[in-house]
Amino acid sequence: MRAMHEELTGTFVVVVGSSGSGKGTLIRHLKTSFPNVVFPSSHVTRPMRENESEGFPYHFLSVEEFEKNIAEDKFLEWAQFSGNYYGTLSESILPHLTKGEVVIKELEVQGVRLLLEKLPRHVLKIVFIDAGNWEEYAEARIHARAPISEGELAARRKRYEDEQTFKTEADFVVQNKDGDLEIAKKQFEEIIRSIIT
Repeated sequence: MRAMHEELTGTFVVVVGSSGSGKGTLIRHLKTSFPNVVFPSSHVTRPMRENESEGFPYHFLSVEEFEKNIAEDKFLEWAQFSGNYYGTLSESILPHLTKGEVVIKELEVQGVRLLLEKLPRHVLKIVFIDAGNWEEYAEARIHARAPISEGELAARRKRYEDEQTFKTEADFVVQNKDGDLEIAKKQFEEIIRSIIT
């Protein structure tokens, strides 16, 4: 495994932040500006939503399939929350890093911590998307996305507070407070350009 790591000449840009921080929106914005960057899809076990299809933005697996991949060590990282699994297969990332390419992916903090154990730190660039405090920003955005129970909301708040502690470990922080999306998009673009050049 270590010999393989020595061959990794690309950069894995990991985008992390609390639920509702705008990670997905900012990444979608980048796709048109950076056609040579790789944007791999995650594998998930949650049900497919109305605006989704297989492979976009996720690959949908059964719990049994996902756990089989965990047992076979096929995931570079994975996380579990709200009763569902989310993960990234090694085969969707490592070949691109071996070829010296730039990969950008949204990950949960739990997954990033696993990633830090598996990949050398110099390969990773961590971008933290900060939407501000829970009451003013994150809670309202979560409610706007889909119906959510009070129990799940409480669990997300606990995870939000844990995720905020990860901000100090990031290489870059993008402020994405309500009303400032265009500023956040520009800041995010500048960060990616600085990484690529």
